[in-house]
Amino acid sequence: MLLCVILASALMFADTRFTRMEPVRAQLSTLVAPIQWLVSLPSDVLNWASLALSDQRALVDENRRLREQILTLSHRVQRMASLTAENVRLRELLAATRQRDMPYITAELLSLDPDPFTHQMVIDRGRRDGVYVGQPVLDASGLVGQITATSAYSSRVLLLADASHALPVQVNRNGLRFVLQGAGSYDALNVTHVPDTADIREGDLLTTSGLGGRFPPGYPVARVSEVVHDPGQPFARVTAAPVAQLQRSRHFLLLFPPDPPAAPPEGELAAPALEAARRIGTAVSDEETP
Repeated sequence: MLLCVILASALMFADTRFTRMEPVRAQLSTLVAPIQWLVSLPSDVLNWASLALSDQRALVDENRRLREQILTLSHRVQRMASLTAENVRLRELLAATRQRDMPYITAELLSLDPDPFTHQMVIDRGRRDGVYVGQPVLDASGLVGQITATSAYSSRVLLLADASHALPVQVNRNGLRFVLQGAGSYDALNVTHVPDTADIREGDLLTTSGLGGRFPPGYPVARVSEVVHDPGQPFARVTAAPVAQLQRSRHFLLLFPPDPPAAPPEGELAAPALEAARRIGTAVSDEETP
């Protein structure tokens, strides 16, 4: 037991101080992937059994709800087709480049990190599928996070809620740009360096701004839930709730932007966003202050 404790301590020290342990971690993740699949097998079997044993009434009700949802989505698609055509015409008038459809692959949740002080998960896509560090991850509602480590068959995702995660966003209503940082909670995010005079309100949708080149612009991230103005303070306290179902989603999309950025070391993923937060906060403060 003493030998195991000494060996574990040595490995943790080496993993913290040296980057040479990254290939070893990737190989170990590849070896552990079958165990992760095996651990998730009982829940998959239970889900299949519950679906197979559902009574006819529940299936009829679900079928009715899905039909209503299809009609609603069809109406939105029809409206979206008109808006898309109008957008193309306006872009041609402005001689702007046409936006291309972004390729993606689907992924499924394998496991969640049990550490209460981190918000990470493991998905069933890896380097053999083209996954890279820094790749954006979405669910059906919005942005979930980004890839921080990859192995051959699985990858680790850092969620928006993690306190070390930050990304540039903009207010969809007026285009104001800020930085959104995790607060260590699944239902609350902090909008940093918001001038007290900035035009931001409860209910505003925050989308990716595209600054920094890591996240493509226009994807929903969070919705402002609270704006508190402190008398005499230069910045307001703004809280937002993520639109993605961080605690409930099991299926995800991994986007492939046209020009993916070079992946920084794992410990430096949030550093550019935090530095951008300081720059944007200072610039906006100078612009908004009378």
